[in-house]
Amino acid sequence: MKSVRIGSGAGYAGDRIEPAIELMEHGDLDYIIFECLAERTISIAQKRKQRDPNHGYNDLFEYRFDKILDVLKKKKVKVITNMGAANPEAAACKCREMATAKGIENLKICYITGDDVSSRLAEYKNLTVLETGRPLSEIKGEILSANGYIGAQGIVEALNDDADIIITGRVADPSLTLGALIYHFNWSMEDYTRLGRGTLVGHLLECAGQVTGGYYADPGKKDVPELWNLGFPIAEVDEEGNCIISKLEQAGGLVSVDTVKEQVLYEIQDPENYYTPDVIADFSKVTVTQIGDNLVQVQNADGKAPNGFFKTSIGYHD
Repeated sequence: MKSVRIGSGAGYAGDRIEPAIELMEHGDLDYIIFECLAERTISIAQKRKQRDPNHGYNDLFEYRFDKILDVLKKKKVKVITNMGAANPEAAACKCREMATAKGIENLKICYITGDDVSSRLAEYKNLTVLETGRPLSEIKGEILSANGYIGAQGIVEALNDDADIIITGRVADPSLTLGALIYHFNWSMEDYTRLGRGTLVGHLLECAGQVTGGYYADPGKKDVPELWNLGFPIAEVDEEGNCIISKLEQAGGLVSVDTVKEQVLYEIQDPENYYTPDVIADFSKVTVTQIGDNLVQVQNADGKAPNGFFKTSIGYHD
């Protein structure tokens, strides 16, 4: 059965670059995703963009891409990242400038917009804020930013246009991976079972070292080998959307049934109804099986049509 290999290069804004570079060099990857946004970080990025219209992307963008571009000179790995944060266009321009300075001429760099809905908030003032249970119109502070968690569609379009590097803003975390899977296997956007499975793969990869033991570790109770050298995960995914999670042999960390189960449940309120912009994923019947040393097979996620709503992160002065 046809398969694809996707690596995780980051799980938060300030993550280490070394495990990602090791994956790109030694992991036989087709794609690598860098997930670097959270509610706090998108708000910080918006404030930076307000101070400087040419900024607003991830603070470590240039540091990371200096090393990523060096690998891309010799390895054909497609890079998908939300390091564009509040300004993916500026990030893409900076990436092009850096590639040109390194003498790399044949990279196609795409950026994706559409998540910033700050100018449209009047349309949504009567919607309920999840934290308060009250309408958005009742927020008293000055609203600085509003970013919807958009889905995989733009990533698929960019890959269909032969993009080598895709830089997004606030795309939903698992959609970074799901976009690559939809493109690679030519899945229908209405094949909700496969979209649910692909969303689970993205959910397992989105936090990088969490699924390789970083989240699981509790020294003396739940020991993880060489935690100081924690490696990042690889997902080998088949065309049905089931996957095997692994890591590089030389990297520290652990891939076990328990490390994977903890990440499956991370930030999931209802395992039967995990809302994303692409699909309502169902993780309730997922099976997690150890099939080898640091090899865990994950199967049987499902999905159904999305509900039409987008989670939106709103930053305001308080």
